Amino acid sequence: MQPILISGARVYAEEGVLEGGYVLVRDGRIAVASAERPEGLPKEVKEIAGSSLNVLPGFIDSHIHGADGADVMDATEAALDSMARFLPAEGTTSFLATTITQSHESIGNALENVAEYQNKSGQAEVLGVHLEGPFVEKKRAGAQPEAYITEPDAALFRKWQRMAGGLIKVITMAPEHDADGAFIRELTESGVVVSAGHTDTGFAGVEEAAAHGVSQVTHLCNAMPGIHHRDVGVVGAAFLLDSLKAELIADGIHVEKEMLRLIWRNIGPERLILITDSMRAKGLPSGDYELGGQPVRVTEDRAELADGTLAGSILKMNEGARRMLGFDGVTMEDIVAMASANPARQLGVDDRKGGIREGKDADLILVDDDLNVRLTLCRGEVAFVDEQVD
Repeated sequence: MQPILISGARVYAEEGVLEGGYVLVRDGRIAVASAERPEGLPKEVKEIAGSSLNVLPGFIDSHIHGADGADVMDATEAALDSMARFLPAEGTTSFLATTITQSHESIGNALENVAEYQNKSGQAEVLGVHLEGPFVEKKRAGAQPEAYITEPDAALFRKWQRMAGGLIKVITMAPEHDADGAFIRELTESGVVVSAGHTDTGFAGVEEAAAHGVSQVTHLCNAMPGIHHRDVGVVGAAFLLDSLKAELIADGIHVEKEMLRLIWRNIGPERLILITDSMRAKGLPSGDYELGGQPVRVTEDRAELADGTLAGSILKMNEGARRMLGFDGVTMEDIVAMASANPARQLGVDDRKGGIREGKDADLILVDDDLNVRLTLCRGEVAFVDEQVD
């Protein structure tokens, strides 16, 4: 693996911003992150000029169904490979393969496929699984196929976790279907992040669920009640309960720009997690596609079921980050927090992901001030390079 030196860039390191800084990558890890040019460089080092550019830790998409024609529910190595090859171009260096409500057999096949999948060099890394459904509320199904929605079942989850090789990291569920909190507590105690989503509960229900261990809200504002002056609901709970992280699809469609600003002002960078929730049509032309066995019509900016229900997105991570960066007060450091550091901490991989620090995986992106991706390294290997990079 050839050593790489990114030189003269603005480096958003964990200890602070390094103006005109240097990052040396060796054996897949960050060897040096410094304001000074490292001494004793290897003779074979490849130097990449970063003048006028920024080095950020790679983005972590913890809620993504598909891209480039592939979907996690395809349950094939080729599908995961397609996603892992495609995502570095938008700055994503690792992700959770996200399932959808489907038959037990289909979900099991997808889980076994992730368990057997071998991450490959020069591609985004599959960190595990986000199990979205099937334990959700039918009233708030969204694009989750209602025919397969079922009640929480601890024995079934244990079976699925075994099939996944222990790789289910996050589950989206409707907490009102676990009245005594036993299911939530079992999953939380096993290390799984329980996220409230596709739910019809109110503020009191979320507060109780948080006491049982729910620590996250799935795609905030979507597939849940809106804020009301007599019950601020799940959205209000995300505003008020500091124990909750909140996923956010910042495409301006799932959440309008005014609401994005309101969310930013009330939650801030410490608890927001940017996601795409993208489906297989991301990166492909408009047309007819599929999600969870349902026909989806994709236009220039959105994906919808026949009745107009949003069916995931075609958002890219750098696009969502760019939209957030356009709001007053949002800094590049905030983008690093929301797209890299927060998901890494939430998934328990912050010892090796989500930041620029010596010893961490060399998951790095070189971007301009508008978050256009010029270069992506996945574990020290060039996974994407723009023609403008020397």
